[in-house]
Amino acid sequence: MAEKYDIIAATGCPTGIAHTFMAKEALEKAAAERGLTIKVETHGQVGIENALTPAEIAAARAVVVAADKDVNAERFAGKPMVSVGVSRAISQEAAGKLIDDALAAKADPNAVAAVAQEAPSAEKESFGHQLYKHLMNGVSHMLVFVVAGGVLTAVSFLWGITSFDSTASDYNTFAAMLKTIGGIAMNLMVPVLSAYIAESIGKRPALVPGFVAGMIAIQGLPVSAETGLIDAGGSGVGFGFLGGIVGGFLSGYVILLLEKVFAKLPANLNGLKAIFLYPLFSTLIVGLVMLGISGPMVTINNGMMDFLRSLQHAGAIPLGIAIGCMCAVDMGGPVNKAAYVTGTMLLGAGLEAGVGTSEYADGTAFMAAVSAACIVPPLVTSFAVIAGKKYFSQEDHDAGIVNIILGCTHITEGAIPFMTKNIWPVMPIMMVSSAIASVLTLLLGVHVPAPHGGFLVLPVVDGGLQWILAILVGTVVGGILFTAFKKHEWTREQASISAEPAAPASVAEPVSAEVDSVKPQQVDEAKADEAEVAGGFVKASNVFCDQKVDGRDAALKFISDNAVAAGIADDADALLAAFLKREEEGTTGMVDGFAIPHAKTDAVKQASVMVLKAPEGVPGWDTMDEAPVTCAIALLVPEAEAGTSHLQILSKVAMALTDDDFRAACKDATDPAAVASLINERLV
Repeated sequence: MAEKYDIIAATGCPTGIAHTFMAKEALEKAAAERGLTIKVETHGQVGIENALTPAEIAAARAVVVAADKDVNAERFAGKPMVSVGVSRAISQEAAGKLIDDALAAKADPNAVAAVAQEAPSAEKESFGHQLYKHLMNGVSHMLVFVVAGGVLTAVSFLWGITSFDSTASDYNTFAAMLKTIGGIAMNLMVPVLSAYIAESIGKRPALVPGFVAGMIAIQGLPVSAETGLIDAGGSGVGFGFLGGIVGGFLSGYVILLLEKVFAKLPANLNGLKAIFLYPLFSTLIVGLVMLGISGPMVTINNGMMDFLRSLQHAGAIPLGIAIGCMCAVDMGGPVNKAAYVTGTMLLGAGLEAGVGTSEYADGTAFMAAVSAACIVPPLVTSFAVIAGKKYFSQEDHDAGIVNIILGCTHITEGAIPFMTKNIWPVMPIMMVSSAIASVLTLLLGVHVPAPHGGFLVLPVVDGGLQWILAILVGTVVGGILFTAFKKHEWTREQASISAEPAAPASVAEPVSAEVDSVKPQQVDEAKADEAEVAGGFVKASNVFCDQKVDGRDAALKFISDNAVAAGIADDADALLAAFLKREEEGTTGMVDGFAIPHAKTDAVKQASVMVLKAPEGVPGWDTMDEAPVTCAIALLVPEAEAGTSHLQILSKVAMALTDDDFRAACKDATDPAAVASLINERLV
């Protein structure tokens, strides 16, 4: 019998190296935090792992898709689902929100429900994200050919820059074979890109026209040199990478068109459609269109290549800054991939042109700058956790040490967990660091003939010592800035903690076995009163029992109004707006009748907890188990204190709700002082 899971998920990024598995880990942690079971299928570079079965899909309550490539989402048709890019699920907080949104989503019996993170009520993912996902599916399949072909070609240069040429003095048979193998792999780059863009759109039938379109893109329209007419034996001018993208999308959508055209054919001809009609007509249509647009595409492609090369001649500083910022701004995301793919495109053109050509010089210089920019961010975190160890958690320190390996092997994504915790100013620090490395790489005239591998390809780097120097300078500058930021953050947090009033003895003491053995309503009220007098965090005056409210918004308005009356906040409307904004991002209704509404706003003057108990239930407040909310524990935090010790204390309330005994005691307690005491005991 198949195991049942509350949540099933599929993750996948273009390279299938880091984002895929970071999202998997974040989703698993977020599900465990909510007491939910989850199974995450990963679409990595080695293929599909932890694959979901039809039975598991059918039994799941909701689906989360966090992918920038095709993960066969049509399998989930009819299930409540959210679908976002993989970068939206790499932090535990973001992953938790996706799970909440998936549970709150409505099932669509006719199609896959794709709910955007910013707008949970939407029912289909944006067309722009679909296009990006199709493109990244092609890029993810293409990159392995680029890496294999590029590295083998680069290694062949160890025997000499013309060692593949049998007429050259440095000729070597093995080097010539490496160059041949590498060249074949590189030449497959565009057809594979085109084919798998098409496959993402039109599935397997689109592979045939996709490959054909890619081959036409690299060969061009064949013309006889003697007659000037189209001639199958003539030669053409390819329109490369850009043509592969156009051909991929064209092939995929032609297949979708043919599916509609042939939809009325009898079902017993389905086999004929797949093996004959689709490949024949799609190849004919796509081939004719690709050959027909070859002239304009050659012009566009040449113009784009000239523009990219002109950036290099505009100066090392502006080009290096642009490359560095693009590579570091999203750590392996679409902007980073745009810079990297541009580098591989120029490198491919350079390797095809041959050593000694201007194309080779331009391509290898651009690739050197891109590689340096991608290597630096994880090494910045490594430098920082070593230089400022006491300012980082043990988890961050361990991750930073691992980043030494990731950085040295050109895996930028290792820096993502650090950036997601403090986007400002960590993102600008990473961008500055990468830009410095890129600028120095270009100024020092470094050339890297391999598209990936990090320091593993140092033997084939022209100017290897200068390259290392440029990377080290960027790393040290970024590491110092990052350490300074963490020191400032740590100092501020220590000052905040030292300013906190000491926890009252009555709260700090553990609950005795005698108290645990009595019924919740018999909790010592004198103890609760003593805690409040001594400065307990939760005041009995902020606990409202036996209330009756008309709905979620009314409950939040009640809390907001009473927060102002108690002097906790100074603007009830602003506080209510903050509560509602959080609810729009995903319900704060939990399980077993509890909710944790929370607001971060300047309207709050001091961090506080307020409790609203409504025994008859609050109508219209969505919860994970669909039970009506009867106890809302509201967390109110000043905007300036978000992320500091106050929020850390308040988060303990959420952790307490995972305890069955605590929930039972809260539900049964009818006296405000008793409720306050129960919560205060969990804030130690």
